Amino acid sequence: MEKIRVKRILYTTDLGKHTRPVFRSALTMADQFAAEVIVLHVVEPISATAETVISTYLSEAIAKEIRKSGMEEVLSRLKERIKKFCEDEQLVNQSNPDSVSEILVITGSPAEEILRIAKEYDVDMIVMGKSSKKIHGRKVLGSTARRVSRYAETSVFIVSNR
Repeated sequence: MEKIRVKRILYTTDLGKHTRPVFRSALTMADQFAAEVIVLHVVEPISATAETVISTYLSEAIAKEIRKSGMEEVLSRLKERIKKFCEDEQLVNQSNPDSVSEILVITGSPAEEILRIAKEYDVDMIVMGKSSKKIHGRKVLGSTARRVSRYAETSVFIVSNR
């Protein structure tokens, strides 16, 4: 029987209220496998409605500059927030402070970007929360977790986020 080898884990976060148990699972696995963790947060692009409002009230040049500088500011602040969260959690869990090797905050469709980054960084495992919701009174797996688990070319560990 071949031993499982995990050197690089992609931890994805939506920064929701159930982030901690999912991240702690990623840290635990990183410690067990002596693996590195890449943290990924994907910001969905601005909605069509917001785009319409912006282009209605502002010139194209001003709107373009606001989109660019505004999104850069948002991504930068999110990255700092995630960095602080990771540092705090690593202290609480007494995990290797070097286990988080990189923090990525990007824009795009969450499932597509998670799959792209997993492939680009050649990760051995993706760790994410299930973000379930109720449909017709039954809990179902969130659409991002469902898509990633279906199309990923690597193992996907979906953590209950209760």
